[in-house]
Amino acid sequence: MDVRRIRYDHPDARKLDEEVQVEYAERYGEGDLTHMDAAHFDPPRGLYLIVYDTDGTPVASGGWRSQERSEEGYEDGDAEIKRMFVVRAARGRGLARRILAALEDSAREAGRVRMVLETGTEQPEAIALYTSSGYAPVRKFGLYRFEESSRCYAKLLNDATGAAGATDRTDGLTDAPVRPSVKP
Repeated sequence: MDVRRIRYDHPDARKLDEEVQVEYAERYGEGDLTHMDAAHFDPPRGLYLIVYDTDGTPVASGGWRSQERSEEGYEDGDAEIKRMFVVRAARGRGLARRILAALEDSAREAGRVRMVLETGTEQPEAIALYTSSGYAPVRKFGLYRFEESSRCYAKLLNDATGAAGATDRTDGLTDAPVRPSVKP
């Protein structure tokens, strides 16, 4: 497996995006209508990754893009995960978890404070991945924030000492103040 930083408008990225849109349509009746621009994923304000199989076939993707406080419910310092996808033939190999870890590391290095994502009730395997990786439900944000099937999650990005993002923030769900915990 080979993980590469690729622009979101690269032909392999477009191919995987077309595949994920088909899967969204199968699960929800339509594809994701969220506006996406290749420049959103350009470092240092984002990153887009593709995993290539040993034969050079693109089999998984994922990216993050910077977000700031907005009427759509984002907060200053957010890094929004987009287009996490693994083709059916490559599922069960830990590729999504590998991409997720790389995205978190990149966002943390870029000074982002919180990783956020939106998924839906028809993607239980995605919900399981995120919750098992330390993501917690938060108040809905983004284009689908008013949809019943939408589910939003977040994870504070902090280093081992708890220094990054150590300023008071709200949890995004109840507006209760939270501080990143210090990991042992």
